[in-house]
Parts: sequence; structure tokens; C-alpha cells
Amino acid sequence: MAGDRTERGGSGLDLHLDLRLEPAEGGVGRALERALREAVGSGRLPAGTRLPGSRGLAAGLGLSRGTVVQVYTQLIAEGWLTGTPGSGTRVAGLAAGPGEPPAGRRPWPDARLGVSDASGAGGRSPGGRNALAHGGPGAGSPPDDQVRPGTVLGGHEPVPHQGWADLRPGRPDLSSFPRALWAASVRRAAAAADPGLFDYGELAGVPALRAAVAGYVSRTRGVRVTARTVVVTAGFSHGLALLARTFARLGVRRAGIEDPCLARHRELLEAAGLETVPLAVDADGADPAALDGGVGAVLLTPAHQHPRGAVLAPGRRTAFVDWAQRCGAYVIEDDYDGEFRYDQRPVGALQALAPDRVVYGGTTSKALAPGTRIGWLVVPEELHGPLLDTIEHTVAAVPVIDQFALADLIGRGDYDRHIRRLRLAYRRRRTELAERLAAVTPTPLEGISAGLHALLPVASVERERALVAAGVRAGVLTNGLQSSGDWHTTETRTAALILGYATPPPHAWHRTLDLLTELIATVGDR
Repeated sequence: MAGDRTERGGSGLDLHLDLRLEPAEGGVGRALERALREAVGSGRLPAGTRLPGSRGLAAGLGLSRGTVVQVYTQLIAEGWLTGTPGSGTRVAGLAAGPGEPPAGRRPWPDARLGVSDASGAGGRSPGGRNALAHGGPGAGSPPDDQVRPGTVLGGHEPVPHQGWADLRPGRPDLSSFPRALWAASVRRAAAAADPGLFDYGELAGVPALRAAVAGYVSRTRGVRVTARTVVVTAGFSHGLALLARTFARLGVRRAGIEDPCLARHRELLEAAGLETVPLAVDADGADPAALDGGVGAVLLTPAHQHPRGAVLAPGRRTAFVDWAQRCGAYVIEDDYDGEFRYDQRPVGALQALAPDRVVYGGTTSKALAPGTRIGWLVVPEELHGPLLDTIEHTVAAVPVIDQFALADLIGRGDYDRHIRRLRLAYRRRRTELAERLAAVTPTPLEGISAGLHALLPVASVERERALVAAGVRAGVLTNGLQSSGDWHTTETRTAALILGYATPPPHAWHRTLDLLTELIATVGDR
């Protein structure tokens, strides 16, 4: 992903460009030309899209500015792009291919709110047998001033009191939620709403958001997608639960999972009646060796394995896809923090290798906040109808106002700009975390520089437990890898702390580092 990270006044867009060199192509300049032609020709970059400035794109891709200028000039000459002094470089208005919408058409704010696709791309029309009733509000948590430090609610984690150093993984900095931008998007959505907006929504989600998501994941993650193949969910866990139930109805009995993986995801698969098959994880990501013809689906985190932080190696990506195609099985790709890679451009989505066999899942929980409860699945055609049937039977959907608000946020470029700000902030935090820990322990952080958490291996299970327990006493919340429940098997478990460095608000970050490093330096094996 190459973002316009340095140029002021740039497009603010992240672009996923595949710059793999071909022997006959003649270097990185030709590779960039090919990648931009593919992005424009496929519709991933619609007509009128303003591209990053040459300086910003060069910095993001690690190329010389002269190379980018040369490529832009060539593509302008060929008619792919247009260049106007003062207006930057934009995608030219090319004719749409068969079955595609007119080039440059934007679902927001041009499309009228509350109006379905003419073709019924959502799969079902609102109202009647297929309408959804919204419901299922969650129970609220007690305010901080009613919970003592260390209190355990419902047998789960301690609820942080004001003043706690919270390093639990899986959470962004909640204080970073773009309140003003979100409120403005909600106001625009409500003001422009057709009365039909307030009726029961489409099973797959409102067309405006599905189109906005399709454009976003195509542009930033290289996903092969149309608005029809997008299904809006109430977060990735909700989407996984729907998929698990769908697979069970289709006769799937066994599902592969990474070992370790997020325990909640394993529980959701098993709750649908699927037997889970553990796949060992090493420095190359999940190992497909344990898969066989009896496994009908596998859940992976290819871009940044949770929790160990590995990237799925190219040979294994190919092996998983080959297995799925050979066995008629499916891969579920959880791209939970794919926007956040700090040392280089992230690998593109696995889904692009086999759109007919890979279900791509994304979410706003890391980019905005878990409480927004909005995610999406990009679903192969064969699964589309069965998945909508499952959604209808579970009577669950995301409120349409929230869907239109997110469509507005993406369509205006505010979502990209917000992610870029967070990416810079979290990159700094991970660097500071590594530097501070290096002063108190010789063990480096495990995994790539990406995401919202890092793994700190420790010498033994006893030390891990001692650190977690001492942290609770000292007001430092961490998760232990051994005790997290993320492991499926019991042998050869690694002991480590899972450190969610994105969680503390900015004013508490440096104090949190002080407390953590003091904890590491003073607590020994018990």
C-alpha cells in the first residue's frame, strides 16, 4: 500500500499497487506503469480520482521522484491519466466495461439515499419476507468510578480504572475516534435521507456503503470486488458467526484455524457445530500441512497473524489457495489490521489470488472503534445466496444511518486521512516500545512492525504468569500468550506478553511505558 504520506495537499488516498518486476518489463518504472494501468482498467481507480503527488507517491513506494514523474507523463500521453496545472494528476474518463457502472460514478453523495440498486444488487429487496428487524442492543458497562481496579466482571478481564496502564491487545486508542467527522457524516446522511431509508434495510447492506467499501478495499488492499459481492456485517466476529452457520448448513463439518488464534473466533466456529482443526504457526505463518479433503473451510490472518505477528509466506499463500480450489473448500481471510503496516507496504489481500474461493473480511474496529460495530465480507458468488439466507434467519443488521455515515466518511476521503494519522501515531508508539524494552530485556519483539499489538517473548510460563499478576497489582493490564486461551493445543506453547500499544490514550502513553519497563525490569521468575 502506498499512501500519500508526505505531500501536503495530496489526494489523501492509500493505493495498493503490485510492483512485482517482470523480466521483460524493464524495471520499476515499467512495473509502476503496469500497476496503474491495471488499477484504472479494472475500475479500482474510477475516472476523476486524484492521484497522489509525484513526491508523495515516490516516498510511499520507495522510488525516485523522477521515475514517478516519468510514469505519470507516459500514462497521460497514452490517455490513462490527465494532468492539469494546479489540479494535479487524475484518472481519465475511460469507457466502462460490460456490466460496469459508468466510470467515475460515486455512490456518495451523488447516489440518492435509501434507493436500492436497479439490479437489486443486495440480493433481496427491502420489505416483505426478506425484510430485517433491527435489534439486539448490548448491555452497557458500569462507569469507571463504580469499578475498583482489578474487578473482574463476568469472569473475564479486569475493567481498567482511571489511572490504569492499559496494554490489552485488540483495541485502538479510543480517544482517537473522529467524533466531529463522524457527527458531520451522520448529519449529512440524515439530512439527505429519502423517507424509505428508515424502512427495514437490505440484507446485504445499503448500496451506498457496499459501493464505498468495494472501492476502498479494491484501492487499498487489492481485493477483486464489486458492490454486489460486499455484505455488510456488525463487525468481523458477527460476519464469522454468519459464515460458520452458513458453512454448517452447506454440509461443512470441519474448519482449519491457526494455532494460536483469537480464542473468540475458535469459539464462534465451534458454536456453529464445526470441528476445528489446528494449524501450527511459525515465522512463515500458518502451515497448511494438516489440511485434508475433510476440511471445508480455513480461517487465516495472512497479512499479520494474530497474535504472533507473522506474514503468511508466498509459498503457503499459494498452497492454501491450491488446496481450496482442489477440494472445493473456502479460505476466510481476516484482514483485521491490514491498514497498519509500518516498515514497508503490506502484502496485498490473499483474496485476489482466488476470488471464487476466498472470503475477505474487514472491519472498522481498529481504524475507528470496536463500538461502531461495522464490518464487511467480500463473498464469492456461490456463497452469496446462502449467506443472505443465514442473515435473514438471524434477523441481524447494522443500522442504516450508521451505514450511510460510513459511506460518507469513505467517500469524502476522511476515512483515509484518519487512518493515515493513526498509522503515523502507532508507528511511533511501536518504535518507542521497542526502544524502551531494549533497555530492560535482551529479547526483541516478535513479528513484523505492523498492527496494534506486539509480542514480547519471555523465558518461561512461570515468568509470564508472574508478570501478568504483578501487572494487575501495579495497575498495568497485559495479556499473557500462554494464558490467553488462544492456543488450541497444549504442547510447545510459547510464553510471551501480548502488548496492545495502541490502547492507551496519548496523555497516558509515556507513563504506561514507564510502568511497563519497570515491571519487566523488576519481576523475575516465580
